[in-house]
Amino acid sequence: MTFATPLIAGLIAAIAVPTLVILYFLKLRRSPLEVSTTLLWKKSIQDIQANAPFQRLRKNILLLLQLLVLALLIVALAQPRSDQGSVGGQRIVLMLDRSASMSSTDGDDSGTQSRLEAAKQRAIEVVESLEEPGVLKREGSADQAMVVAFDAAAEIIQPFTTDKRQLIDAINSVQPTDAPTSIAEAYRLAQAQRPKRRFTDDAGGTLPAGQTFELEGLVGGPGYTFHLFSDGRIPDSDVFKADAESEDAPPTFEYHAVGSPDSHNVGITALRAERAFDDPRRLSVFVGLQGTEPAPRNVDVELLISGRIVSVRTVTIPAAEPAQPGAPPTPATGGVVFELDEPNGVQVTARLPGIGGTAGNALDTDDEGILIVPPAKRSAVALVTTGSLFLQGALPGLPLSRFDVLSPGEYEAQRVSGALNKYDVVVLDRYLPEPNEAGSRLDPGRYLIFGAVPPPPIGVESGPVGGASAIINWRRNHPVLRELTLDGLVIGRARPMVIPDGSGAVALADSPEGPAIVEVSEGTVRAIVASFDLGETNWPFQIGFVVYLGSAIEYLSGATADAGGTGDRQIEPGGVLADRVPKDARDLRVMLPGGGSLELVPSLDGRVVYGPVRDEGVYRLEWAGTPGATDLVDGVKVSRFFAANLLDPQESDITPADTLGLADRTVRARREESSGVLELWPYLVLAGLAIMLFEWWIYNKRVSL
Repeated sequence: MTFATPLIAGLIAAIAVPTLVILYFLKLRRSPLEVSTTLLWKKSIQDIQANAPFQRLRKNILLLLQLLVLALLIVALAQPRSDQGSVGGQRIVLMLDRSASMSSTDGDDSGTQSRLEAAKQRAIEVVESLEEPGVLKREGSADQAMVVAFDAAAEIIQPFTTDKRQLIDAINSVQPTDAPTSIAEAYRLAQAQRPKRRFTDDAGGTLPAGQTFELEGLVGGPGYTFHLFSDGRIPDSDVFKADAESEDAPPTFEYHAVGSPDSHNVGITALRAERAFDDPRRLSVFVGLQGTEPAPRNVDVELLISGRIVSVRTVTIPAAEPAQPGAPPTPATGGVVFELDEPNGVQVTARLPGIGGTAGNALDTDDEGILIVPPAKRSAVALVTTGSLFLQGALPGLPLSRFDVLSPGEYEAQRVSGALNKYDVVVLDRYLPEPNEAGSRLDPGRYLIFGAVPPPPIGVESGPVGGASAIINWRRNHPVLRELTLDGLVIGRARPMVIPDGSGAVALADSPEGPAIVEVSEGTVRAIVASFDLGETNWPFQIGFVVYLGSAIEYLSGATADAGGTGDRQIEPGGVLADRVPKDARDLRVMLPGGGSLELVPSLDGRVVYGPVRDEGVYRLEWAGTPGATDLVDGVKVSRFFAANLLDPQESDITPADTLGLADRTVRARREESSGVLELWPYLVLAGLAIMLFEWWIYNKRVSL
C-alpha cells in the first residue's frame, strides 16, 4: 500500500490530534450555584479533579472514539491506495484514435456518445491511476505520461509530464476528424521521444577507455507502456512494434477497444463522375455503397446537382456474411449509376437520406459525398513525334476538338512563342523537350508520354534497358486503367523506371523489372509516362490501346471527376489542398466547410497549400485577380472549389476489432477498464462516519467509563 499525499496528512495530524487531547485537559469554567445540602460536595470535588489541567486523563470512551475518527480521516487525507502489482516510474504513452470511425455513436448504451468520447473517458481513468510524485517518495517513483492523437497524421497533444491535470486537459482537447486511420506516424512520434542508446567503451580502442557515446538508430532507456484507445480499424497496425530495442524493462501494450460489436453501418465508399467519350454532355455518376448488417437492406440514394435533387434510386445491399466460418462478417457492397445530360461545370452530391442516427447506421460521416465536375468539352491535343504510325492513326479517331501533329522543331518554336496554350494535352512520342529556364523538361501543362522518361526533379529516373517483358500488375482503380486489362501486353525491350524517394510519381503498371507506366504530378505539371517504345510492343494491335489513349486524354484534360483523391479538385481527408493560382492573385483565403476562413499566402510561382484537411465537405479558394478557365467569377471575387470525402471502406466498416495484429505480437482487446490502483480513502471516510454516528449515540446516552 502507498500514500499519494502523506505530507499533508502528517501536517494535519500534528495539529489536530494534540488539539483534541488538550480539549480534554482544559478545566471547565463553572458558575457559582447554591445548593440545599452538602451531599453533592463529594460529587463536585470529583468533577473538579477530573477536569483540572495537567491531571491524568480518566478513561473516556468519547475521547477514544473521537481519536479513532480523527485518525481515519487523517489517513484518508494521505490517500492510501493498493497498487495491485503496478510499479512506479513508468513512462506511459496514451494514443487516442480520432479518425472518422471514432465518430460512431455507439460509445455507450444510450446511442448518443461517440467512440472518441468513450475513449477519452477510459484514457482519463488510466491517468487517474498513475503514481504521483511526493516529497516522501523515492526519486523516479512517479509515473510520466504523454498524450498522442492520430488519424492519417499524428501530433503530440501533451509531452511527458507527471501533472494529471495537464494530461486530462490534453485528453479532453482531442477533437474528432473525418480522416482515415494510420498509426505509423503516431508510433514514430512516440519512439522519437526516447533517448538514444548509450555505450561506454571500457576496454578502450580507437576511443579513450571509459568514454560514452550514443548509437545512432538505436533507442535506449526503459520500454514504454503503450495504451491504445481505438476501435481497431487500423490498416497499418503491423508497423507497430512494442518491443522496439528496449535495453531495460520490456514495454507493454494495452489495446482499449471502444464501440459495440453489434453496431452496423451503411455508407458511401466510392463516388465517380465521367463524361461520355463520344458525347461529353452526357454525364455518368457512379455511387458505391457498403453495408455491415447481417440482413439485406434497401437504401435510397439521392443525387443532387448544385444543391437540387435530380434523381432518387433505391439500392439493395446484400447481407454481410463471414468469408469463412468463425471469421467476422465481410461488409457487403452495392452501387448505382445515374445518367444525365449536364454540359456545365457543377457540384454533384450523392447522399443517403433518412438513415442518419438509425440503429443500422451508427456513423453519419460517410452518408454523403461531393464531386466538383468540370464543364463538358472536347480536348485539344498536339502530338509531338518524328513519325508514329500507331499514334497518328489512333488519335484522330478520338472525339477531339483539335488535333495537330508537330515535329520537335515546331513544338519548340511554339513553346517559345507561347502558342501551346491552345492544347489541353500534349502527347510526346520518344521525345523530351529541351530544358526550360528552371532546368525542367516539362513546362506547366498535361502530357502523355511514350518511349521517354522525364528526369527529376519533376520526373523519375530511367533504369537499364532489358529484354522482353510484360505487365504483371496495374492499378485497376485508377481512372486511366479502370476499364483496361494489360495481361496481354508484351514489351520487346523493357525500360523500367526508378521512383526517387520523396517524388510525386506513382506507379500505375509494373513489369518484373520495375514500373513501366507512372503518373508524375508536380505543381502545375501532370504527366502519364510509359517508358517503352510503342513500336516494340503488341499494344497498338489491341483494342485496349485506343481505350488507354481516350481515358488518359480525358483524365489529363480534367474531364473526369474521381473522389478517390486522384482528381484535381478532390482531396482525401488527412491530405492537403495544393494548387496554383494566378500570379496576380491577392487577398487569397480558403473558406472552410464548417464556416470561417483562413488567409493563405501563395509562393512566388503561385503555389498555395492548406492542410492537413481534417473535415469532409467543400473547400473554396477565394481571391481577387485573374480567374482560371473553370473558376467562378462573382464581381471582383474569383472562387475555385475543392471537395473532401471520406470514401474509405476500412473506416465505414465500424465493427470493432477484437484483436490487433502488431509487428511482434497479437493483442486482445480490453472491453472494461480496470485501474491498476485501488483507492482506499473512500472506505476510510465511510468508516469514520460510522464511528461518528456511534459516538453521537453514546454521548446522548451519557455513557462513560
